[in-house]
Order: sequence, then C-alpha cells, then structure tokens
Amino acid sequence: MTAYAMVTITVTDPDKLAAYREVAGPAMAKHGVSPLAVSGDAQVIEGNGAAPNVTVILQFENREAALGWINDPEIAEVHKMRQAAGDSRIVLM
Repeated sequence: MTAYAMVTITVTDPDKLAAYREVAGPAMAKHGVSPLAVSGDAQVIEGNGAAPNVTVILQFENREAALGWINDPEIAEVHKMRQAAGDSRIVLM
C-alpha cells in the first residue's frame, strides 16, 4: 500500500540546504520517492509553534520503501546534509 511521509525543516543554514537540494533528487530517485507537494510558505492554522521554513509530502510505493530510503547507508551522507541545514523532522504516515 502507498505510504507518505511529511518532511519539515526549520532552516538554520540556507547554504547547506542549497547543497542538499543538489543531491536530494538522485537519492530519492534511487528509492522511487515522489515529492507530491513542496512548500516554503507553510502556515500553522491550529496548534502552537512556528511553521517550518520547508514542508514536503513524499510518496513511497509502501512503508518498506520509505524505511529503505531513510536507512540506506549509501545515501546516509545526503540525509546528514539535510540534518545539517536545520531542524529536520520526517514523519512516516
């Protein structure tokens, strides 16, 4: 069954985020990840706290594919680049 993940990043280093964006596409393609929505203008409409600078909805073939992507040692450095760009959170739905 199709799985989705919500990615949020509160950016603290725009240059590192730009470097991450250069390599994120091939890392996602390796696992068949499709970005369904990308926003740099998220807005909190209920609840507390600030909205992240970047919000992304990713689509995976299934949960196993999502876990394969996040745990792939060959692209671990790509994930580290995203994490170094700010406060990154990924929630598998």
